[in-house]
Amino acid sequence: VVEKWQRLLKKYLSGRRSLRRAFVLIDARHGVKSIDEEILSLLDSAAVTFQCVLTKADKIKAHEQEALLQQVRGALSKHPAAYPELILTSSEKGMGLETLRATIAGLI
Repeated sequence: VVEKWQRLLKKYLSGRRSLRRAFVLIDARHGVKSIDEEILSLLDSAAVTFQCVLTKADKIKAHEQEALLQQVRGALSKHPAAYPELILTSSEKGMGLETLRATIAGLI
């Protein structure tokens, strides 16, 4: 079932010329997990540029933020379709939301 879903999703994504960029939401408290890696690899194989948005960034301490960013950047360095800029967000604090909105608006 999973393989069938992945093939369907890859076919869908590959056929979308108007898709400028996909945004992958990653929980900042956990960094890039194996399920995230699977999605990133799927986007790579479909040749879909993607950008990671780190959510719940307010839940990590300021001194842990740099280690998180290094971990995520390291994971993304293996993915040719990855857009290099990370966006840190917090819906509770409103952090990074304007940046995210502006980034999306710039793609329209």
